[in-house]
Amino acid sequence: MIAKIGRGSNLYGALAYNQLKVEKENGQILFTNRIIETPNGQYSVAQLARSFEPYLIVNRNTEKSTLHISLNPDPKDNVSNEKFKLMAQKYMQEMGYGEQPFVVFKHTDIDRTHIHIVSVCVDEEGKKISDKFEKRRSMNVCREMERKYGLTLAMEKGHSQSDKIFRPVNYRSGDVKSQIASVIRHLPNYYQYQTLGEYNALLSLFNITTEKVESELQGKMRQGLLYIPLNEKGERVGHPFKASLFGKNAGLPALELHFEKSKKVLKNHTAKLTIKASIEIAFQSTNDEKNFKKQLAEQGINLVVRRNDTGRIYGITFIDHNSKTIWNGSQLGKEFAANTFNDYWNHTIKPEIKEHEEREPKVMQSTTYEDLPAEKPHELFNFLNKEVQTYHTDETGIIEGLGGLLPEAQGEDYEEQDFANKMKKKRNRKRGK
Repeated sequence: MIAKIGRGSNLYGALAYNQLKVEKENGQILFTNRIIETPNGQYSVAQLARSFEPYLIVNRNTEKSTLHISLNPDPKDNVSNEKFKLMAQKYMQEMGYGEQPFVVFKHTDIDRTHIHIVSVCVDEEGKKISDKFEKRRSMNVCREMERKYGLTLAMEKGHSQSDKIFRPVNYRSGDVKSQIASVIRHLPNYYQYQTLGEYNALLSLFNITTEKVESELQGKMRQGLLYIPLNEKGERVGHPFKASLFGKNAGLPALELHFEKSKKVLKNHTAKLTIKASIEIAFQSTNDEKNFKKQLAEQGINLVVRRNDTGRIYGITFIDHNSKTIWNGSQLGKEFAANTFNDYWNHTIKPEIKEHEEREPKVMQSTTYEDLPAEKPHELFNFLNKEVQTYHTDETGIIEGLGGLLPEAQGEDYEEQDFANKMKKKRNRKRGK
């Protein structure tokens, strides 16, 4: 189990975020501690907030007085409501907040069912409750509860979390947002790609695609990016996710910077000659698309083919996992462009590949840190040896004030990050007016 602790100055925002889940039937209030009861057992944000007011009024000098904690068992753990209650009480007691007012919310909108606890970290006299060695104490409590309630140990879970990285998205297994995030946050650290088309070719191996969108904001056109899950056939499934949900590194500005850096890295990259030689050999020894792809895959190169509705090939991209570089066919030479492959596989016109003078790769020149040395793909990339087919490119009211109150990032909660981003945008629009 993983505990995430966040502090902020806006109690209302923390309560509002969790209560919104309840109103959408994606959550429930499991129980409350030292909270004013209501006749029907139903609560509003305002009703919940009243129980915390005496503590906040006498607060002396604690700037971030609101506490927002989430307890996250492994998705495979079947935790009952009663067990969640006991875990929340145990955690708050051990962390020094057992006598504080707090509300425990259960979130059920993703497959990783978990609980959130909202409280304040100042006592009845306005003094801050000690948070010394908080991380260590929190970890100790989590380990103790794992043993007591038979939960998956976080140490064991570490391996399964790593397994999610660089794995194709499986929309049927749920938590699609987290699956996409596990892929896109790592790709820029490994691969060089120069265009959005090349980025999409790489993403297609992971059952993801992107799409540019435009919208008008305050009279100006703004461009954004959506991430969309795909099924095994390359067809879009589920709903798209805004890039902002995954952090600034997933958005267009960061991608465009990566494109420019990659262009410099790839300008004289020796992988180009190696890939061309591999393609030439595959042309000579195969007669169809399936065997052509298979031969390249055995050399650590994936081929992504883009076709229109009539079956015409209009795009060819080579992904070399040895050098971690990505190339459109036309970048390698006109004889490797999409038309060549369309004539080859759709009209059985085999291309004549001219012999190149420079067949042996030169010694790699000194480059920037982005130019990763050629090496065998990491074992996490083993799934990429599969045959790749084609890929296709074809709110509720905002509640003001979550602020920076997000649990510390020991894990990932993109629902919360999305909510916080919306709050920030709304505040910025108000300031603009």
